[in-house]
Amino acid sequence: MNLAHASMDSQSYRESLRRYKPRVFVDGQLIDSVADAPSLRPGVQALGVSYDMARDPALAPVMTAQQTRHGGGGRSVNRMLHINESAGDLLNKLEAVRLLCQETGCAQRYLVHDAMNALGQTATRLDDALGQTEHRARFEAYLRELHDGDLSMGICMTDAKGVRSLRPHQQANPDSYVHVVERNARGIVISGTKAIVTGAPYMHELLVMPCRAMGQADADFAVCCALPVDAPGVTIIARPAGRPGDKLEHGAALFSRRYGQSTAVVVFDRVAVPWERVFFSGRNPAEVEHSAQLTYDYASHHRHSCIAARAGFGDLLIGAGALMCEANGFDDPGDHASLREPMVELIKITEGFYACGVAASVYAAAQPGSGIFMPEPVFANIGKLLLATQIYDMHRLAHQVSGGLIVALPGPDEDHNPATAATLAEVLRANPNVPYDKRIEVARFIEDLSASYQGGWYSVISLHGGGSPAAMQREIWRNYPLGNKVALVERLLDRGLLAPNHDPRRAIGLNRQPGRCCDAGCSAPGQAVMVALPVLPGAAG
Repeated sequence: MNLAHASMDSQSYRESLRRYKPRVFVDGQLIDSVADAPSLRPGVQALGVSYDMARDPALAPVMTAQQTRHGGGGRSVNRMLHINESAGDLLNKLEAVRLLCQETGCAQRYLVHDAMNALGQTATRLDDALGQTEHRARFEAYLRELHDGDLSMGICMTDAKGVRSLRPHQQANPDSYVHVVERNARGIVISGTKAIVTGAPYMHELLVMPCRAMGQADADFAVCCALPVDAPGVTIIARPAGRPGDKLEHGAALFSRRYGQSTAVVVFDRVAVPWERVFFSGRNPAEVEHSAQLTYDYASHHRHSCIAARAGFGDLLIGAGALMCEANGFDDPGDHASLREPMVELIKITEGFYACGVAASVYAAAQPGSGIFMPEPVFANIGKLLLATQIYDMHRLAHQVSGGLIVALPGPDEDHNPATAATLAEVLRANPNVPYDKRIEVARFIEDLSASYQGGWYSVISLHGGGSPAAMQREIWRNYPLGNKVALVERLLDRGLLAPNHDPRRAIGLNRQPGRCCDAGCSAPGQAVMVALPVLPGAAG
């Protein structure tokens, strides 16, 4: 295995995959070459967009960033590998992910951004707690490795979990969670299973992270480490990316034949990881304790990114819905309340949860010690909760403005049947200014995004990706300054607020935070702000 070339484009990224030999199964078949497998091509192509956009001079200001801290030395790196140094960086990350998902539906690579930012915060906390520099040094050395190679990374967070009501150490089969089975002079040996690993087959690296808070009895499960995707003992069992088998030559899957995402179960069977790639492994109580914060921080970073990802997907539905209205004979859907109202509702949903992402960026704060900017967790979790539950409304509204033709059209083979093609072209044309083939092209595009296997995938991944709605509700409650609101009303009632230490049982007043506006403000002098995006032909937003 060799490192990929730095500053790659999509073609050199694909070529770099040929230097890795991961053990990958898709639909029961062992994949000889990930870079050349038809079943994975849409995923490879989607990830490749993150490389090409970073090399586009018009997009580079938002798709790249200057890494001045954490050993970056001021070098320019891909936005997906950048450690946030300002609230502006978070705004730019939002825009970058939205752009990527406007093009690909799901950018995938933003997970490494989220994980590495959270890991940098945890490494600093651990060293501060232990009076060391070891964890930060390992983090920064590995970050340089990612930057040097311009690498992509699969995030192995969600464990198989076994019986959900039991702690990791209580499981009958310990391999339902990834855990340390051996520590020696060279490093650690891990075994276990991670589920739902995004893009695993066509990554360069895998990062193993704990998926929940661990108690001291779960010390062996509090492990975070990095390894190449083809490390001995790693088996990747994956779904195809997109819809590679749905009559692609005739256009049934106009979008997802080009772009898609593979998800995988990754099995670790006594995989050796050297110490320089181990960020923590439950060796002491501090590593166990702080592993939980890594999980929480990653969740906030990732949910913030998910907001932008589904905004990009929403842009696709908005644009396609408007085109379908036109193809159906309504040149301006704004002139018809039956179309205008659902279109506005679709816009409101998309921009509503995206606004939460913007707020989470603007109110971001530098974390003590690391200086890494963290999205404001309440806004980040509210935005993700909104999109998770409203993705189904987004699909419904797109269906409402498009009509039933999106699923009632004859199959694409009929477009090439000499006995039926001419008749269909004549009777299924609506707007005289829109040819039949253009009308059905948009109809099948909407079917692909919202009423196919791929559409169902977008729904489920939006609902559960980055954690279930219950997890977001828990984080909102945990971080929301309820005590401030209690104090406000008690002051207005002239009752006065009981001090938290006066009655420790009075939990309702305990969670207090200062006002978000402070002397530093939301854009302190010298702090980077969002760069201006170029106006691109055909841009959806």
